[in-house]
Amino acid sequence: MTLAIVGGGLAGAKAAAEIRERGYDGPVVLYAAEPHLPYERPPLSKGFLLGRDPLDSMYVHDAAWYAAHSIDLRLGTQVTAVSPADHLLRTPAGEETYTRLLLATGSYPRRFGLADESGVPVVYLRTIEDSERLRTAFADRPRVAIVGAGWIGLEVAAAAREAGCAVTVYDLTDLPLRAVLGPEVAQVFADLHRAHGVELVLGTQVTAANLHAADLVVVGIGAIPEISLAQTAGLQIANGILVDAQLRTSDPDIYAAGDVANHDHPLLDRLRSEHWDNAIEQAKTAARNMLGADEAYDRQPYFFTDQYDFGMEYFGHVGPYGYDTVVIKGDTTAAFRAYWERRGVIVAAMHVNEWGASDEIRASIGTTSKG
Repeated sequence: MTLAIVGGGLAGAKAAAEIRERGYDGPVVLYAAEPHLPYERPPLSKGFLLGRDPLDSMYVHDAAWYAAHSIDLRLGTQVTAVSPADHLLRTPAGEETYTRLLLATGSYPRRFGLADESGVPVVYLRTIEDSERLRTAFADRPRVAIVGAGWIGLEVAAAAREAGCAVTVYDLTDLPLRAVLGPEVAQVFADLHRAHGVELVLGTQVTAANLHAADLVVVGIGAIPEISLAQTAGLQIANGILVDAQLRTSDPDIYAAGDVANHDHPLLDRLRSEHWDNAIEQAKTAARNMLGADEAYDRQPYFFTDQYDFGMEYFGHVGPYGYDTVVIKGDTTAAFRAYWERRGVIVAAMHVNEWGASDEIRASIGTTSKG
């Protein structure tokens, strides 16, 4: 039985490790389109971008680990097609067979034509090279225009300000992160960035004149799941690759995990998550199911961010049903907690700078009101 993994990021590497940890000693092939060892992406907009984390610290495993665990790691190898009927993968080197397959192809940045056509240098942050390019550019203290006030945009804004750059952030919404955090907590992040000298231009469309006033443009307006292989394979897709509770696609021998998986979550309905924890934990569950288990993935979403002296962890999912109220406890300029509640039950919770409270806050999901 040959287990194939397409996608050389965090999810792919974690799936390979889980397969070996579960005792499987047969062939495992990991196809990585990038030339780098599989690496974690959060540092690209955090510690690596700031020059605090070395490149080696981002690798999920070093090269020796793959050799020691007999993982056939194919760096710089793009899988171009999947044929489920024949259990074949096509690469530039030819066709190869698989018994079960995991698609962990991730996502890619959404393009913004106005920026691409502006004539101003533009960066979309996704790869090591992108982060290195930004870090080098920041050393010259350019005027930076950031399009998109989501997690990537705000983390880059914080890094640029720490490097001494003038920063303006543009977004169509009236508050950064409003869709995720709601207006109450989103205002905290708006105040944080303004206090550090970031100009927030919100509730309006960025113009060509805005971009021409900058020396560098960073676009962070979301990501698109990489579904091209799934499309050619005839798998069911809709905002990613549709998978069941066990992360199985419409083909019983093909699984998907991480950014690309639109998952039928047992507790939260359909959900596609682009966060670090989801890539790790879905990959582990998918790996076990590839080996014959039948585990439903029911973990609550989790993500984190570091911006200036704010370190945040968020647990749970408000989802399409929204929330009735948010309870904030503590000092929103230093350390605090927030609980989003619907019908008297906590559906999401977060902390800023209360690292010892992580387990308690995670455990609060599904309990009664903190109000």
